[in-house]
Amino acid sequence: MPNQTRIAVVDDDDSIRDLLTGYLRKNGYEVDAYPDGEHFISSFNSNHEYQLLILDVMMPGMDGYDVLKTLRESSKLPVIMLTAVSDEVDRIIGLELGADDYLAKPFNPRELLARIKAIMRRVEDIDHRQVDHSHQNKRYCLFKGYCLDTVSRHLIKPDTTKENLRGIDYSLLMFFIGHVGQEVSRDDIARLTRNREVHPMDRFIDVQISRLRQMLGDNARNPEIIKTVRGRGYVMATEVEFRASV
Repeated sequence: MPNQTRIAVVDDDDSIRDLLTGYLRKNGYEVDAYPDGEHFISSFNSNHEYQLLILDVMMPGMDGYDVLKTLRESSKLPVIMLTAVSDEVDRIIGLELGADDYLAKPFNPRELLARIKAIMRRVEDIDHRQVDHSHQNKRYCLFKGYCLDTVSRHLIKPDTTKENLRGIDYSLLMFFIGHVGQEVSRDDIARLTRNREVHPMDRFIDVQISRLRQMLGDNARNPEIIKTVRGRGYVMATEVEFRASV
């Protein structure tokens, strides 16, 4: 049965674009393909509804980073970036700009498919996977002056401003909320966000924790919400209250 997930593919390489389009459609996805970033942004701004974007980095005109920066001004759409460059610095830049995952060319389409499914599970099922069943009917999570609406995924800050949390940020925060006061290892976070254990040289976890702390106004040198447990991982060190309404 088709899964109804609609994916945008942006790549200037005709052969890769055709390969991905055919392969993903064969696996039940709806796919729209674009030869460059300008065409995608123009189309996206015309209210196309996508659940995920597969984005090439090295493109003429708007490269993948430019597209991602523009996209993040108005959208939290999950993004998998593709690149022929395997340098760690490039991966970190993409993650810092808001990419959800990274895959170096050449790649096995089956691995890409697995990563797509993993992201979709995180985005669609995080409520059920991470929150204790005793709180499943309570929509709001309150902590340290913040209020997280688990339906709209809006994080309401102490100054009353709102931020719409995208896939990984929401998943990670909900993971901590579901394990308040418990040590969470780097491997736990890697399995949650990448479906694998962490490698010694990986920095994506540091990037994700840093981004989450910034959203929470948590001082990296002396955090009060997400604290570092040296050599072991992290812990959410503040009380959380669950409410059905606020």
